[in-house]
Amino acid sequence: MNTSFALRTLPSALLSLGLCACASGGTIEPVAGTVSIGAVRETIAVKTHDDAADDPAIWRNAADPSSSLIVATDKKAGLYVYGLDGQVRDFAPSSRLNNVDLRGDVKIAGVETVLVAASDRADEAHSRLALYALSPQTAKLTELANLPAGNGEAYGLCLYRRANDRALFAFVVEKSGRIIQLQVDVSAAQPAASVVRELQLASQSEGCVVDDRTGMLYVGEEDVGIWRFDASPTGATRGELFAKVDKRMLVDDVEGLALAPVGERGGYLVASSQGDSSYAVYALEDGAPVGRFRITDNGKGVDGTSETDGIELALGDFGPDFPQGLFIAQDGDNAPEAQNFKLLSWVDVVQGLRLEMEPAR
Repeated sequence: MNTSFALRTLPSALLSLGLCACASGGTIEPVAGTVSIGAVRETIAVKTHDDAADDPAIWRNAADPSSSLIVATDKKAGLYVYGLDGQVRDFAPSSRLNNVDLRGDVKIAGVETVLVAASDRADEAHSRLALYALSPQTAKLTELANLPAGNGEAYGLCLYRRANDRALFAFVVEKSGRIIQLQVDVSAAQPAASVVRELQLASQSEGCVVDDRTGMLYVGEEDVGIWRFDASPTGATRGELFAKVDKRMLVDDVEGLALAPVGERGGYLVASSQGDSSYAVYALEDGAPVGRFRITDNGKGVDGTSETDGIELALGDFGPDFPQGLFIAQDGDNAPEAQNFKLLSWVDVVQGLRLEMEPAR
């Protein structure tokens, strides 16, 4: 395995889970165990009952990590902004925003801000891209634009910031499996977006994430697996199957995807294995399975998760409760309240799965 980061503990971690250290497509033995990790905190429930909460995004305040913010969708009501305490800081109403992503180093008309993007499926025949500015000082959302993105129902959404020139792109994943790549222009006060490429998967797809370091796009085809594409607008349109649904490591539906980057190219991809309410972790460079975990009751009044849709992960210091990173997962059953989002300390996952987070020297 040619990696740029150390995996000294990987073999023992795999053995404890009954997995083989093989790339995606090889034989994966039945999972012997899945690590249980308690949630640290939870957000206030969304306003809408039934299936409403969907996808989170994280903005890390480097100057004051405890003041970091979470943006999350109620796909029947709008966008929430939460503090790390789980309390609501703002709410922007919108009828059918599904997935959300953000970038914190964007200049809109020359003014640095946090750009929030969401997939808008209000018109199921015409997907749209909703753009907002998030104020780090007030935690308030300001709507910037709602732009056409394609001819289909918008489901998934992820942003890509190209490393060499900082160009900004959005991927809108339509329910049909079509993926629309747009180049987003925020140089003026009124943002614009233009379609630069289309990709296609064979069946219903949603979750996506881009590794800005390597320029690789990962997309979940719900009943098939996770695909990897070149994120460049001039790249190949054919993807490779990074990890397949095998009903052991990864159980359909494949939902949210998140990244834990390590070094220049290494790290991990985390996927919501919705069918068994768990999370599968893979080595980024070759798709080797690393381990699985579930989020469980912490014994202090915060329950676990089930049937998770969206997930998000951001590394770094988020204060004493999240010293090495913050992992967030939608909870599909938060009864008797409406759905919400659970907050997990990434260091608990690292320790539970014995992941190697230090780049090789």
